[in-house]
Amino acid sequence: MEKYKIEVKEWLKENRARAARLLQLLVRENSTRGNESSTQAIVIEKCRQLGLTLDIWEIGGDELTNHPAFCCDRKSFEGNPNLVAVLKGSGGGKSIILNGHIDVVPVGDKANWEHDPFSGMIECGKLYGRGATDMKGGNVALLMAIESIIASGIKLKGDVIFQSVIEEESGGAGTLAAVLRGYQADGAIIPEPTNMKLFPKQQGSMWFRITVTGKAAHGGTRYEGISAIEKSLLVIQSLQQLEKDRNAKITDPLFNKIPIPIPINIGKITSGEWPSSVPDTAIIEGRMGVSPDETIKAAQVEMEECLKRLCQQDEWLQEHPLKLEWYGGRWQPGSLETNHPLIHELTESYLEITGESPVIEASPWGTDGGILSTVGQTPVVVFGPGITEIAHDANEHIVLEDLFTASNIIALTILRWCEIVEE
Repeated sequence: MEKYKIEVKEWLKENRARAARLLQLLVRENSTRGNESSTQAIVIEKCRQLGLTLDIWEIGGDELTNHPAFCCDRKSFEGNPNLVAVLKGSGGGKSIILNGHIDVVPVGDKANWEHDPFSGMIECGKLYGRGATDMKGGNVALLMAIESIIASGIKLKGDVIFQSVIEEESGGAGTLAAVLRGYQADGAIIPEPTNMKLFPKQQGSMWFRITVTGKAAHGGTRYEGISAIEKSLLVIQSLQQLEKDRNAKITDPLFNKIPIPIPINIGKITSGEWPSSVPDTAIIEGRMGVSPDETIKAAQVEMEECLKRLCQQDEWLQEHPLKLEWYGGRWQPGSLETNHPLIHELTESYLEITGESPVIEASPWGTDGGILSTVGQTPVVVFGPGITEIAHDANEHIVLEDLFTASNIIALTILRWCEIVEE
């Protein structure tokens, strides 16, 4: 085993520039929703060059869209395929899924970017551009880890299943499609931007919309109306209390450094059409976090009961109850025991490469790991290069040294997990 590890580490060290160039190519392609094809083509060609067995398909169909875990408002996925590329093992070893999403979020106001959002500019050891951190850098770490094993002539017992999926940012339809296509494994790594921490647990989340009804009136006689904005303040206060109550129940030490483990975020409020009128409608939209140890449905029921209690306490809301809708994005929670063998192997590889033990925490956001674990019954660890705090921000970037280190750690974990066919 030792000689193989040395060969892999040496190959990765000698090919750092190639890794950076590959990431530049990926970042320079705009792979926002509906535009994933050109970036996916680069990944497909890379996997073809590596001699992997390719499965390329356009997701969709009743099995996917009717599945309880499916949540996506996209009408068509045509022209933007999923990719699964397999390095087949000889048999007898454990299999592993290496899952990365190719889609990125919009760039926002370009004026806030120091470089073009799709430049791939390298400056002071950092590579800039939308998707550099979330999560094309992680994808490159996976590909380079696989290539290092192939280039070193190492044969594995277990299968390595690389996945480049679409639609993670809107709820995970790409990964769900891969699971429904039959891809499962003994373990999985998702290299989201974790600041090189290990996340065995991931909170889930879902979007909600609450419609508040008021009564219109002239602003000069506002006492003749019922302001939907004022009633919406009661809703927000109730949601803030619900957030406190839900988080008070979180005792898992993996959340100790996260101030609000499962937030309820108010992201958007719409109300009123005229300053001199009492608004008769207010719409509150937001995101509700879901604990790794609860179900989406259980969290929904808690909010539903919270709003019912509010309506019972307010005379106007008794007659004009709040309307709650669950819509848009939804991410399944995921949980893995910290003593799971995959955590052990990843920790050992991390220690060998860095000389330090990894920080193990819970994820502050949702990932496709929830689908892999709850639907695909595949144990998942989220671990990767990239900076959590700037994942969706302007001037998104990745520290290249972290990418190289993550490649090494993932490569050694693959060797340990899948096992080597000794000559």
